[in-house]
Amino acid sequence: MAERPVSEHFLLRLKAATRDAITACGGVERAGAITGLSKSQISRCQGVGQPDIIDLPAAMSLEQDCGVPYITGVMAEAHGRRLSDEVATAGAASVLDRYSTLMRHSADTAAQIAMALADHTITPAEAEQIDRTLSQQETAIREMRAACARIRAEGATAAGAPVASLRAVP
Repeated sequence: MAERPVSEHFLLRLKAATRDAITACGGVERAGAITGLSKSQISRCQGVGQPDIIDLPAAMSLEQDCGVPYITGVMAEAHGRRLSDEVATAGAASVLDRYSTLMRHSADTAAQIAMALADHTITPAEAEQIDRTLSQQETAIREMRAACARIRAEGATAAGAPVASLRAVP
């Protein structure tokens, strides 16, 4: 097989993004139905130890179905670019929800790293698990930043109800 002109790091990020897209679309079986690829081909595209990578039409189909540009984002990053996000709503409740999601993923990441470092060694399996939690945290950060950007752009009207008014009434 010919040598690939891309780094191992990029391939691992692409595999992780493919796995995220497949998960967001409902798993291997449903992703196969969406893309027209077999379940085994879908599994190989997301498997770290497999040389197969997802083809562009399949990636586009998955991203269209789940509504998140997981794979396209990784391809943009490989060229030093970022995709811009559009945010549907960024009211106070939405920002509060995004903040709690971000904090949950941050805690998951910290716990995952702490468990891996307990024996002063991070195995490839632990590194893959950490990467999965970091991917979730990265998505939460993007969503939080997009919500803040909308509030900055649209002013106080985008913020909606003040956060204090969202507390439960005793």
